[in-house]
Amino acid sequence: MIIVMQQNASSECIDAVIQEIDRMGFKSHPIFGVERTVVGVIGDKTRDTLEHFEQFEGVERVLPILQPYKFAGREVQQEETIIEVGNVRIGGARLCIIAGPCSVESESQIMSIALAVKESGADMLRGGAFKPRTSPYSFKGLREEGLRLLAAAREATGLPVVTEVMDARHVEAVYEYADMLQVGARNMQNFTLLEELGKIDKPVFLKRGPSATIEDLLMAAEYIIAEGNRKILLCERGLRTFETATRNTFDVSAIPVLQRLSHLPVFADPSHGGGHWWLVDPLSRAAVAAGADGLMVEVHDNPKTALSDGPQSLTPKNFTKLVENLKSVAAAVGRSM
Repeated sequence: MIIVMQQNASSECIDAVIQEIDRMGFKSHPIFGVERTVVGVIGDKTRDTLEHFEQFEGVERVLPILQPYKFAGREVQQEETIIEVGNVRIGGARLCIIAGPCSVESESQIMSIALAVKESGADMLRGGAFKPRTSPYSFKGLREEGLRLLAAAREATGLPVVTEVMDARHVEAVYEYADMLQVGARNMQNFTLLEELGKIDKPVFLKRGPSATIEDLLMAAEYIIAEGNRKILLCERGLRTFETATRNTFDVSAIPVLQRLSHLPVFADPSHGGGHWWLVDPLSRAAVAAGADGLMVEVHDNPKTALSDGPQSLTPKNFTKLVENLKSVAAAVGRSM
C-alpha cells in the first residue's frame, strides 16, 4: 500500500509513520516528491492496516497498490525518475547516448573507440569485460583486466563507464571500476544478482530478457528497488520470435508502454534489436521517435575482426552519421542532444 502525506506534513509526522511501519514488521520506502511525500509499505497483509494509518497526523489518504510491481510503477511515484551518472543527467529532456564495443579486446582498441565516440557526441562509454556467450568456446572477455582498461578509457575521455555484471560474486569488482552496472538480457531474472545490485548505490542498466514480458521486466526492476536501489534504467533490446531475417524482433511499442507504466528511464538497444549494423540507424530513429530516453549502441573500429557481435557494430564513421541523423528526430519530439 501507499501512504500519501499531506502537502504540509512535517518531518516529524513523516518520521512517525515510518517508525510505525517498521514497528509492525513491514518495509517502508519513503519517496520525497516536489509537492508531497509518499511512503510505500511492503509486507504481508498490508491491506489490513489501511484504516490504522489513516488516523496518523499528516496523512492525507492510504491506498492499496494494485500492480504487482509496487515501486517501479506510477502508482507510488508519478514524477519521472532522473538519474545522474557523473555529469550525465538521464531521464530529462536531453537524449543520452551510450556507445562502445561489445567486448573490450585490448588497450589500443578501447582507447581508440572511446576517443572516437566521445568526439561524435556519446555521453557514456560501454564495453564488456565479462561476456555471457551462447557457446562456451567463444571469447568471454578480459574480465578484471577489461575493467581496468575501461577505467583508463574513462580517465582519458571523461566518459562515465557502463559494463555488464554476470554474477553476484562479481558485483564488488565491477562496482569498483564502473559508473553504471549492466544486467544483460540473459540475467534479467537472475534474482540473486538483482538482490545484490539492490544493495549498491550506483545505477543499474536493466535489459529486457529475450522472452520476457513487460511485466517480467518491471518485476525484475522491483527486485532491485526492494533492496533499496532506485537508480534503474530499463532497456528494450528485442525479443526472440519466429522471425529469422533479424537477430531479434525489436519491440518499439515497449518504449511508450513502459513509460506509461513506470517512472524509470527507458532506453533502447538497436544493435541487439536487429542484429545487423545497417538496421541500427532506422531502429534508433524509431526508438527516439517513440520517446526513448536514450540509446545503447555498439561501435567497433574494425567490426570484421571483432571478437563478439561484429555484424551489428557500427564503425566510428557510421556512428558519427547516426548521431547527426538523430538530431532532427530528437528535436521533433522535444529532445535535445
